[in-house]
Amino acid sequence: MADANKKTVTVTQTGSPIGRKHDQRATLAGLGLKRMHATRTLEDTPAVRGMINKVHHLVRVEDDA
Repeated sequence: MADANKKTVTVTQTGSPIGRKHDQRATLAGLGLKRMHATRTLEDTPAVRGMINKVHHLVRVEDDA
C-alpha cells in the first residue's frame, strides 16, 4: 500500500480570520479549517506547505510520521 508511506501534517487553527484579507480566509477554507481550534490531518505536499506558510500566524502545525 502506497498510502501507508505518505507523510502527513496536522494543522490546527489558532487564530481568527476576522479582519484578515480575503485570500487568507480562503486559504484557511482550502485547508479545511472552518472554526477556531479545528484540526485537520493533511498529506504533506509542497502545495499544502505553501498554504500553511501563507497563514502560519493563524495555525499550529505538528509533523506526523
